[in-house]
Amino acid sequence: MSKRGASPPPSTEGTLIKRARSNSPAQNQIIISSGNDDRQKGLIRSVKRTSNLEAPIVSLSGSHSAEILSCRFDPTGQNIAACSADRSVSLWRTYPPNTNYGLLSSHHKAPILDLQWSLFSPLLYTVSADQILSFTDVTTGQRTRKIRAHRGIINALDRTMAGGAGIELIATASDDGTVRVWEGGEDGSKSSVAVFELGCPATSVAWSADGQNLYIGALDNEIHVYDLRKGEQVYALTGHTDTPTSLALSPNGAYLLSPSFSSHTVIHDVRPFSPSPTRIHRVLQGAPAGFENTLLKGAWSKDDGGQRVAVGGADRMVCVWDVDSGRVLYKLPGHRGTVTCVDFHPKEPIILTGSKDGTMLLGELDPGV
Repeated sequence: MSKRGASPPPSTEGTLIKRARSNSPAQNQIIISSGNDDRQKGLIRSVKRTSNLEAPIVSLSGSHSAEILSCRFDPTGQNIAACSADRSVSLWRTYPPNTNYGLLSSHHKAPILDLQWSLFSPLLYTVSADQILSFTDVTTGQRTRKIRAHRGIINALDRTMAGGAGIELIATASDDGTVRVWEGGEDGSKSSVAVFELGCPATSVAWSADGQNLYIGALDNEIHVYDLRKGEQVYALTGHTDTPTSLALSPNGAYLLSPSFSSHTVIHDVRPFSPSPTRIHRVLQGAPAGFENTLLKGAWSKDDGGQRVAVGGADRMVCVWDVDSGRVLYKLPGHRGTVTCVDFHPKEPIILTGSKDGTMLLGELDPGV
């Protein structure tokens, strides 16, 4: 019996070759080669993969019939939730096959303006223009609690773990000029834990890293800092010439990101002893707010400890800056409407964006230094 002859080498002309993935995501590459010229000289382009997404860019669409107003990864990075002006919340898988495994469409009677994943339980917190704070169990899709939290539109919410008590606290900011603090979980009271009167509509809210202070963006162009224990304002952050649209605390709790209607994004130093009297760390430009007065939401990168920030804009792009230098690292296209919200994956260099075109995009970035 004679040995079988060697197989002829395969032709690489005009073919797509995908290299096998190694253990390290940073080494994954897609190589595209085309050899259509007479001398068989192929043009090879290599796309370096930096995450475990199915492709460098993944589009999540088909769930919402109106603009997406907020989208966030859960604390594990495995799931995504998005809320929309069509009064529904969609739930997605981050990784292949990126299925839309849930659509919650009966929990609010008005556009849902913001949402947050619970830090310790399978709950999703949503707030809406119908003045309702809703608690939803994502494992069953059922609403577990409903609180008529305010007398006006609720613009934003944030959550934290109360130091040492093991209780999750939720803060809601409303057009009625108040910020209210609620006890999270399924067994909390329907009465607020604390109420802070601002005297003008509150557009955004964020907790400090220790859960003792609240940062509140308001229509008076200032960010008010309230002490939860004292129940009073301790100082204010200035620097904006128009209303702050959202607030996001850095992973180390030292800096506060705040886009505004003026198209300027300010990073404030909120450490106890700031070297700057104004507490302004950086003023970033590159994300136009537009004329629609949309409450654009920014975010900090988490896989590199907060070296980058991102804010969407009315130019249908997402601007990503380096925090230390203030330099623009990326202007990411792809949407057909104003980019309203941005979030970063908690463990990988992945950015999530939501837009007024009703779609979301997942994209890979280069890993941080």
